[in-house]
Amino acid sequence: MVDRSYLFDDDAMRDFIVNGYHVINVDKPAALHDDIYEKTKSIIDEDGNPGNNLLPRVPEIQQVYDDPKVQGALTSLLGPDYVMHAHRHPHVNPPNSKGGGWHKDSYWGYAKVRDHHPRWIMAMYYPQDTPVEIGPTGVIPGSHYVESREETVGGNGSVPEGFPASGKAGTVTIIHFDLWHRAFPNQTDKVRYMMKFQFTRMSEPDRPGWNRQSEDIDLGDLSEDPRSAMWRNMWHWLAGNGSAGTRQVDGERVEALAGDLTHELEQQRLHAAYTLAECGEAALPHLLEALQHERDEVRREACYGLGALGAAAVEPLVPLLGHENERVRGYSVYALGDIRHGSPSVAARLAGLSDDPSPFVRQNLADALGQIKLAADSAVPALVGMMKDEDEQVRSRSAYALARFGDEAQVAIPQLADACYDENRYVQGQAAIALEQIGTPEALRTLLHWLQASRWCPLTTAKSTY
Repeated sequence: MVDRSYLFDDDAMRDFIVNGYHVINVDKPAALHDDIYEKTKSIIDEDGNPGNNLLPRVPEIQQVYDDPKVQGALTSLLGPDYVMHAHRHPHVNPPNSKGGGWHKDSYWGYAKVRDHHPRWIMAMYYPQDTPVEIGPTGVIPGSHYVESREETVGGNGSVPEGFPASGKAGTVTIIHFDLWHRAFPNQTDKVRYMMKFQFTRMSEPDRPGWNRQSEDIDLGDLSEDPRSAMWRNMWHWLAGNGSAGTRQVDGERVEALAGDLTHELEQQRLHAAYTLAECGEAALPHLLEALQHERDEVRREACYGLGALGAAAVEPLVPLLGHENERVRGYSVYALGDIRHGSPSVAARLAGLSDDPSPFVRQNLADALGQIKLAADSAVPALVGMMKDEDEQVRSRSAYALARFGDEAQVAIPQLADACYDENRYVQGQAAIALEQIGTPEALRTLLHWLQASRWCPLTTAKSTY
C-alpha cells in the first residue's frame, strides 16, 4: 500500500487532467542511475536494443518504478491495483540527432478507440541528466484528447514547440498514453537514453485515488475554456462518480451544441459532445443520432459524449448493439463499457456479442466486459471463447479483461495457460497478468511453471554464454 502522502493533491490532479503529464524526480542515489546508464549502453552496443527484455537485462530499473513518488502518481491515476504492462522500450537519442516527429503511440500497430479517461499511462525515465540540449522527450500539453494531427501539430507548416520534459538523472515523466510527444534534437556528443514503460488500471474507480479535498475541479481562469466540460468529466470519473452531473442549459443552447456535433473541427465536436453530456437526457436524441452518422469521427465523438452522460444513456444504447453498421455497434459497446452501469443484464447482453463478425466490435467488447465486471457467469465464458479469436488484439484484450475479474475467472486458467505460448508477445504478457490477478494456487502454479521455462538470464550475452 502506497503512503498517502505521495498521492496527488487536487492541484496535481487538475494539472494532469488539463495537461496530460506530471514530472517526478525520484529519491535514488546517483550511482544507481549511472549504473543503469552504463549497463544499458553496454547492452545496446553489444547486442542491440533489448526492447521488451529491457527489465530482465537491467533489473535495477525496477527500483525506479518502485519509488514511492512514482507509485503515488500511478496510484492516483490508475488506482491501487495497477499493473505494469508487458511492453517497455529503451529509446536512444544519438548525438547530434534532429529529433523525432510529433506522434501518439499506437497499440503496436493495432487500432483502438483511445480512452480519454486514464486507463493507460506511460512513464518515461532518464538515467542521465537530460537538459534541453541533449534531446529530452517533448510533449504538447493538453493534446491527449485530440486525435487530429492537423489540429494538434499544424497543417500549414506550423509546428508547436511543445514542453521539453527535461530534468536531472532520475527524472520520470508520467504521461497520458495518448499525449502527442516527440524526441527533441540532441545537440550534444552524448547518447540520451529514455526508458519507456506502460501501466494500466485493473479496476474502474469507485472512489478518489488521490488526496481529494474539493468536490469539483478548480479550473480558475480556465473555467470558460471550451474543454472545461471534458475536464470536469475526467475529474468526476476519477473520483468514482461516473459523470459530472447535469447542468441547466436552455433548449436553444442544446440545439446549437447538437449542430456542432458534425463540425469539421475535432475540438469543436468534442466540446459539443461533453457539454451536451452535462445537459442530461435532453441531449440523448442528439448524441444517439450522431452515433449513427455517416462520418466515423462524428460517431466517435458522440460515443465519448454518451459515455460521459452516464446511466441515462444505457437503455437507449442497448438496441444499437444490433445495428447493421459495425462501427455503430462497436462504438455502442465502447460507450456502455465506459459507463460501466451496474446492470448484470446489460453485461449479459454484451457477452452475447462475442461471435460478432466484426473485430472492431469484439475488441471493444473485451474491454467493456472487463470494465463493467458483472455477470461473470456469462461474461467470463464469453471472454474464454475470445481467447481463441483469430484477431490478436481480441485475444490480448480478452486476457486483460479476465485479469480484471480476478478469482471469478478461475475457469479461464487452462485457456490462459495456453495463451502463455501464443504467437503474439502481448497475448502472452496479458495472459501472465491474468493468472497473477486470478491469484488462486492453481493460477499461480500455472504462472510459475511458465515463468520458470521462459525466464531470462540478464548475464548471458553473445560474449558470455556460460
